[in-house]
Parts: sequence; structure tokens; C-alpha cells
Amino acid sequence: MNVPNDETTEMHVERLLGRALNSFDLPDVLVERLDSALAHASSLHSSHHSAALHRVTYRHTYLLADGSSLSLWELVHNTGRDGREQHELYTDETDVRLAASRLPIGRSGLDDELDVDLDADLELLGALLTLPTAPAPVVYVPDDSADHARRVLRRAENPDRPGEAVAARLRGAFAHHIKQVFGRQCGVAGKDAGFALYEHAFLLMDGSEMSVWEVEHTATPDGRHMCEVYEDEHTAREAMERRARVRGRVR
Repeated sequence: MNVPNDETTEMHVERLLGRALNSFDLPDVLVERLDSALAHASSLHSSHHSAALHRVTYRHTYLLADGSSLSLWELVHNTGRDGREQHELYTDETDVRLAASRLPIGRSGLDDELDVDLDADLELLGALLTLPTAPAPVVYVPDDSADHARRVLRRAENPDRPGEAVAARLRGAFAHHIKQVFGRQCGVAGKDAGFALYEHAFLLMDGSEMSVWEVEHTATPDGRHMCEVYEDEHTAREAMERRARVRGRVR
């Protein structure tokens, strides 16, 4: 990342927001707080390169006039159709990790020349989908969890997504935990398709816990990214496997 030596914090903020494709998604309150930034520091958080594709994540931290600090996470990649570098901004590390996981990792030229065995791919995908997940302690983080739940449900495109009853309960969430339980990039019908399954676990004000399960995939006719949300893991895994098989019939 090239940063001008004489760039002020104000100039840095303007440049960061100006080049981000999704800057309009940032909360207005956050953008207003950035107006009081006095100093900043940027650091490389992660980097992935595969053939001609790359994705890099930066963390930008700002010292504000009230003595508090604020961080933004920037995802830089060239996986768009024209291959030009694109920038995206996120308010927390979890969201930037999710965004990075949606990007294609690329395949070598040798792989592109190989015929894809559709049945073998689907069989492997089905086997992986049924693998039990290793138990792990859940560490809940209080971080605007009710709003996180609202955003998860809002981006779901499946008609059988959780309804108002689930949404009403999640409005009482005060802490949450996100865990990826499955992820795979596979060749289906001669094209790359990515599948990922996430558990969004919530701790509610009454002391109870509940989870919703998010399927992210690119098994769509035009290869675009799609999110689906389900109330239980079994239904989510069935939907993911069904998507893989439907995608396999696309020609």
C-alpha cells in the first residue's frame, strides 16, 4: 500500500473513504467520529496471493479528539471482472474475514485444462458436509449484537429464512459469536463455486442462547455471491448440498 509521506490524518481518511466501493454502508455516526481523528496508523493484517489474483487486508487505527480510538478494516483485491484493484471497508475484523472468504482463490493454468469430474466433486462435497464439527468453547463478545443479528437476517435471500419470531428474539441479543464450520471452493460444471457455512450464536438478555446458520455460496447461474440463513444446522447443510447439485445441472 503506497501512502504519501506528507499525508495528514484528514487526507488519509478522505482517501480511504473515497476509494472504498462500500463506504456508503458505513454508519453515519462512525464517519462523523472520523472527522475528529488526530492521528492514525496503518498495518498489514493478512495477505494471500494465488497466480494473478491477490487479496490483502489492512487495519487502520485512529486516535480521536476525545481520547478514544477507532479501527477500520480494509480489504484490497483484484478479483473483479476487469482485474482492477478494488477496496472495501469494514468496521470489524469478523466482517472483513467474511468478505475475504467470499473471494475466489484462483486456480492454476493446469487445473483449468483438466476436465472436472462432477460426480466426484459432489460426492466429496457431500461427505464434507456431513463431517461432525469439533466442539469448541463459545466466547461471546458484546458488540452491538442485536444490530449484527438484524444485518444477518436482512441479507438472507432464501424464501424460507427465519421469520419475525426469530427476529424478535434476536432483538434481545447483547453478545454474539461467529464460527465458520465449513468452507470449500470446488469445481462444479466446469466452473468454480464457493461454499461456506457460519454459525451466528447469540446470548440473549434472558440468559438463553440461540443460533442461526448462514450459508454463503456462489452457486448461482451468473456466479454472483448469495447469502441464505436457516434456523438450524441440518437444514442449512441440506440447502448447501442442494445448491451444489442444482448448480451442477447448469450448462
